[in-house]
Amino acid sequence: MPSRPTAPRLAPITRAALWILLSGICSVMMNVLIRVAAQTMHPFEVAFFRCFFGLVLLLPWIVRSGPALLHSRNSGFYLLRAGIGLVSMATWFYGITVVPLATATAVNFTAPLFATLAAALVLHEDVRLRRWSAVVLGFVGVLVIMRPGSARLDPNLLLLLLSAATAAMNNITVKFLVRSEPPSRIVAFFMIYLTPLSLIPALFVWQWPDPSTFGALIGLGCLGTIAHISVARALAAADASACAPFEFVRLPFAALIGFLWFGEVTDFWTWVGAAIIAVSSIYVAHREARLARLGRPGETRSTTLSRR
Repeated sequence: MPSRPTAPRLAPITRAALWILLSGICSVMMNVLIRVAAQTMHPFEVAFFRCFFGLVLLLPWIVRSGPALLHSRNSGFYLLRAGIGLVSMATWFYGITVVPLATATAVNFTAPLFATLAAALVLHEDVRLRRWSAVVLGFVGVLVIMRPGSARLDPNLLLLLLSAATAAMNNITVKFLVRSEPPSRIVAFFMIYLTPLSLIPALFVWQWPDPSTFGALIGLGCLGTIAHISVARALAAADASACAPFEFVRLPFAALIGFLWFGEVTDFWTWVGAAIIAVSSIYVAHREARLARLGRPGETRSTTLSRR
C-alpha cells in the first residue's frame, strides 16, 4: 500500500519568521485594543486588566505545574522585576494612546539598545567599539524621529523611551534569574506579582468597564498571551539574532493599521529614524549571537524579545 504523502517540514528560520509575524500582528492589534479601551477607561486601568486576564489564562497551567513551581528564594527579586515591568507597561499603555502607532512602534525598537547599555553598566559586560557604535547610531535614529528643537517635538515620546528602557531592564533581571530559576517559574511569578501591583495605580482612576470595553479587555489579554507564546516558539526554532530582522515587520503593519483605523499618516523622518534604529538593533543582535557562538565570557547575554 503506497504511503500517504506528507507535507514538507518548514525550515527552522521559516517557522521562526512565521511565529514572529504572528506575534507582531498580535502586538499591533493589542495596541489598537488599548486605544479602544482607553476611550472610556484610564490606560492604567487597561494595563491592570491586561495583566489580570493574562494571569487568568495562565492559571490552569500554573495549577497543573503544582506547588513546586511557586517555591523560590528569590521573592524579593521577583517583586523588583514586577515593579520594573509595571513602569514599562504603564508608560507604554499611556504613551500608545497619545502617540501615532507607527511612531510608538519605532521608538519601542530601541529596547535592545538600552539592553546593551544595561549589560555594560549593570552586568559589567565587556561591550566593545562595534556594539557601542551601533548603540550610538540607534539613538541617532531616535533623534531623527523626535527632532529636538523643532516645533514637532512630542514630549510624550520620552514616555515611550522610558518604557523601552525599563523593558530592557526587565530583560536584564531575567539574566540574573535564569542562573537559578526555570523559565516556567520566571513567567509565572512575573504575572502573579505584576497583576496586584498594576491594580494599585488603577484604583486611583477606577471605573467599571461597559460591555464593549470589557470585550476589548478580554481580547487584549488573549492577544498578549498569544504574542508571548509565539515569541517563545520563534526562539525555539531559531536564535534571537535570526528572529530580530522579522521583528521590524511590525512597523509597516502598525503604519497601515494606524492609517486605516485612526487616519494617522507616518511622516518621512519617522521612517528614516526607524530604519536607522532597525539597522543598529539588528547589528547588535547579530554581534551578540556571534560572541555567544565564540563563547567569550562576559561579552554575551541572553536576548529576550519583550511583549507587553
